[in-house]
Amino acid sequence: MLRFFDLERIEAAKRDVMARIKDFDEIYEIFQPEKASEQADRCIQCGDPYCHNGCPLHNFIPQWLRAVASKDLEFAFRLSNQSSPFPEVMGRICPHDRLCEGNCTLNDGYGAITIGSIETYISEEGFKRGYKPKFATKKTGKKVAIVGAGPAGLSVATFLLREGIDVELFDRQNRPGGLLTYGIPGFKLDKSVVERRVEILKEAGAIFHQNTEVGRDISFEELLEKFDAVFVGVGATKGRKAGIEGEDAKGSFLAMEYLVNVQKRLFKEEVDEVISAEGKDVVVIGGGDTAMDCVRTALREKAKSVKCLYRRGEDNMPGSKKEYLNAKEEGVEFEFFASPKRILKDEDEKVIGIEMIKTKLVKEDGSNREKVVEIEESEFELNADMVIFALGFDNVKYEFLEKNGIELDKWGAVKIDENGKTSNPKVWAGGDCQRGADLVVTAVNDGKIAAISMAKELLKVE
Repeated sequence: MLRFFDLERIEAAKRDVMARIKDFDEIYEIFQPEKASEQADRCIQCGDPYCHNGCPLHNFIPQWLRAVASKDLEFAFRLSNQSSPFPEVMGRICPHDRLCEGNCTLNDGYGAITIGSIETYISEEGFKRGYKPKFATKKTGKKVAIVGAGPAGLSVATFLLREGIDVELFDRQNRPGGLLTYGIPGFKLDKSVVERRVEILKEAGAIFHQNTEVGRDISFEELLEKFDAVFVGVGATKGRKAGIEGEDAKGSFLAMEYLVNVQKRLFKEEVDEVISAEGKDVVVIGGGDTAMDCVRTALREKAKSVKCLYRRGEDNMPGSKKEYLNAKEEGVEFEFFASPKRILKDEDEKVIGIEMIKTKLVKEDGSNREKVVEIEESEFELNADMVIFALGFDNVKYEFLEKNGIELDKWGAVKIDENGKTSNPKVWAGGDCQRGADLVVTAVNDGKIAAISMAKELLKVE
């Protein structure tokens, strides 16, 4: 260990730009064993590891880095899977620069350990060698219903199955995975990775009910009656537009409408209408990871041009730095300090452009926080055939929640305690449905916390 003086930080290699924008395959290559061991050997093994503290799942990062450095992959695989339900996913999609790597002691001066790439390597090399995550072989006779097979739901299923508690997942989509399957593009997360983890859960006893919407195909009351407990992980799926004139014109879409439509077509699933960027001048409004997913997807769909407009500056972008840099490499044009005013449309109500106004940041009195201010008479127009709003998500209010004594806050989010328990004693919740739109890793951790709480209660563990 401690070889950070001798070895510089090395990122996982990326496929050539001109090759990768022609398909939806993952752009990052997996570390080879020697490279992974070498990079792990840079770790200084902090007594108080900031990487561990900066990870919502509190992964045992220094410990599995040491194991990789000493080429004990089996131990690293076990450790990696102990605290995380699917480390091979989190190694690919987490904003490591804001979490574990951002908190790495070496980040200031020497370059953080490439934790995400090593995490991915541990799983992929482990699976290649035949290693498998461990689950309980003895069943307890308890069973839990999980509403939603997204990140939080899959996390709950994983940790409950480890305790010998049976799970059944009820999900409205054709395939399990939620955002992992339909919302995050394949160039970041190949769908075979999600499918493999789902198969692992099925082998451990999980039962998936796809194309099954709770409240329509099965009642929430039936779940409460037939199961010992219920977990709600329905996400926050109501997209936001900007509240501007013309935003309902033909050719104006929400980010998730577009991303899900593209992924369903790649799966060769039916869609109500084809939402395609091919041959179009595309403008995406927003600066987070979802906006980056949209612009990079549009490029791969052979859009004529792709622009991303954000009302703040490059340094204020809320998403992962690497996703922004990947988008720039691939040819996306960025316009910072610009806010949408209205969508321009023709006589057939089709999008033909967008009017923007320039902005600046001004410090509020008595605060270090900067607010966005429009600059008077600075309007400008851009040609566009397609406008995509990537401005975040709101909660959907499901009637069955309040109907069954589950309290919601003023935004429609489910109220929970520190253990993920709702006001209904048989119901737990987690993920975006209780915190609003957030990171996948926080939803996954919510599921972990809820599962531990459920297991203690159902199995009467003190």
